[in-house]
Amino acid sequence: MEIIQVVGLGLIATFLVLIIKEQKPVFAFLLATFTGIIIFIALAGKIAEVIKILEHLAVQAHVNQLFLTTILKIIGIAYITEFGAQVTRDAGQGSIASKIELSGKILIMVMAIPIITVIIETVMQVLPT
Repeated sequence: MEIIQVVGLGLIATFLVLIIKEQKPVFAFLLATFTGIIIFIALAGKIAEVIKILEHLAVQAHVNQLFLTTILKIIGIAYITEFGAQVTRDAGQGSIASKIELSGKILIMVMAIPIITVIIETVMQVLPT
């Protein structure tokens, strides 16, 4: 049922933005951004639940906590980057949005280096020399 609330809020905000955009485009942009933030905050509890479940599964599977933390940070970077790029694109700044996306991709690659290193080292140990 939460999706109905999210979609309802989104549709109401969209109609308001379309009406306000003619008179006050700055307010329309702020309303759209504020709506996105409200939706994100409303879902923060669900995100916390998913993180708890993943942490529990990682403990049961004896996965190194560093890997889980890194993967969660990577996912966070991806979501924040996407949100920032969409808001920037909504403001009509596509070129800045592209730079935000590029920055997110680079930061994800930097964060993934320890995991990639472990994978390569593991493969090297398995392969005969």
